[in-house]
Amino acid sequence: MEVIVAKTAGFCFGVERAVEKVYKQTETGKKIYTYGPIIHNDQVVKDLENKGVTVLKNLEDVKTVKDGTVIIRSHGVSEEVCEKIAQEGLECVDATCPFVKRIHNTVAKESRTGRKIVIIGNDGHPEVEGIKGWAVTPAVVVESEEEAINFTADEGDRLCIVCQTTFNHNKFQELVEIFQKKGYDILVVNTICNATEERQTEAKMIAGQVDAMIVIGGAHSSNTRKLFEICSRECENTYFIQTLDDLNLDFPKSVRLVGITAGASTPNNIIEEVQNYVRINF
Repeated sequence: MEVIVAKTAGFCFGVERAVEKVYKQTETGKKIYTYGPIIHNDQVVKDLENKGVTVLKNLEDVKTVKDGTVIIRSHGVSEEVCEKIAQEGLECVDATCPFVKRIHNTVAKESRTGRKIVIIGNDGHPEVEGIKGWAVTPAVVVESEEEAINFTADEGDRLCIVCQTTFNHNKFQELVEIFQKKGYDILVVNTICNATEERQTEAKMIAGQVDAMIVIGGAHSSNTRKLFEICSRECENTYFIQTLDDLNLDFPKSVRLVGITAGASTPNNIIEEVQNYVRINF
């Protein structure tokens, strides 16, 4: 079987940086915690747990920690979480992706000037929840065209629109246009990571020329789900798997060319395993 593997597949800069920070901390001999899973990949999180890293789920968990190092995950956290870790006297290592940190700074700055914050992204996603927590005033999350159309602001309101780093670039532009047509005073800051846009563009291109497409990533990975959505529109035979164990595929006989891409939290070894298996067994 001929296979095309996306050049942009696998760990992005922010994820690789965060994972390296945690592994480095495991060598210190201290008790290590991460606030939330460091990335959305069960295999990586499990390996870190085997090395003694504990995942803190919420602020109540932070209160139970007496000593050690707390690492802030790549998705970032709210200002409240940062302050609570400091109040507890714990050592903190910030592994927030620099592109996410940029959004925090923008939201904090613009909300202090009186602009209301609109976050285009997936409500409930850890990155979006963290972004919300840096606004002085309540932030609104908009994900769909319907939500953008139904959005209303009070007379005289000024808005600042930012975006989840892994959001679909084309969808972001469409939603921004809806806001612009409303005639509000809007500051638009495109905070989609360049790596995300490149990954989505390449995935769409490959999916458009192959007979089957495999998308690898964590079940809870937002950027991987978006890759799957993009590829599904281009290639009818698109499959979402987490690891080689999920690769129970029954390809149509007409399949001769397979494409592979992967989310930003997918380790290279998993991509290589899937690639080699498809080449040899199909």
